[in-house]
Amino acid sequence: MPPPSTGHGFSCTATKFVSQNIAKGKRPGRIMANFLTVIPLLCSGLFIGLLLLIEAGRRLGVRRLATDPEGARAGAGTVEGAVFALLGLLIAFTFSGAASRFDDRRHLVAEEANAIGTAWLRIDVLPASAQPPLRHLFRQYLDSRLATYRQAGDADAVRAESVRSRRLQQEIWTLAVNAARDSGSAPAQILLLPALNAMIDITTTRAMAAQIHPPAIIFIMLAVLALAGAMFIGYGMAGARTRSWFHSIGFATVIAAAVYVIVDIEYPRHGLIRVDAADQVLVELRRAMN
Repeated sequence: MPPPSTGHGFSCTATKFVSQNIAKGKRPGRIMANFLTVIPLLCSGLFIGLLLLIEAGRRLGVRRLATDPEGARAGAGTVEGAVFALLGLLIAFTFSGAASRFDDRRHLVAEEANAIGTAWLRIDVLPASAQPPLRHLFRQYLDSRLATYRQAGDADAVRAESVRSRRLQQEIWTLAVNAARDSGSAPAQILLLPALNAMIDITTTRAMAAQIHPPAIIFIMLAVLALAGAMFIGYGMAGARTRSWFHSIGFATVIAAAVYVIVDIEYPRHGLIRVDAADQVLVELRRAMN
């Protein structure tokens, strides 16, 4: 069967963001770049929000101490413990999931390189006259795959390269099937065609892996719990005579940085933490094809 159509996607939140802005006439490549630029801004907003909630909690605590000095802290420890335990659990859950998906995406790069390399070697089972055009298409195909990953920040370029890759897959498949049939060689059909299927299938696997992210509600809940925790921290600081900016800024920095790292790992083609180094195996394979 010919290769199925596949495409590169993003999370549901990103997809909705893109769709809404396309309806307004904005270019998809610029939309995605804007969306990813917003992530540091959102984390900065979270940092400011944490500081504000700490101050709000402190003022609430001071007011409560003034009216009820003995009962101001009654039961607060239990609630704080529950909120911070849930916050810690959610951070651990989202970070662990993001790191796991990051490793999976790196492994898929190696799997694609192995699939293409295996199919490239099995071209040898075809007659010598049928090999040069197929090898030429393979070089073009790998160039297209590398271009797709290098331009991951531009949705328009990714879409164009995805179309080109699918076209080359179709041409490779058709040429290989015809060459194997004309050769009348059983090894050509038994060895080469399954390898081509694996090479094509891995593109679908990688496209789906790029779309797998936690639901947006997870990140919303993480932010809400962090803000609630900030208020409880401020409430607990109400007994001090002066504000502890060191603890306030420290807590806000750690939480905002943790959220940024989690989101950054979820999009390893755009931020500071990237899987680009794994693409070197594809680059080396392309050099070996010359």
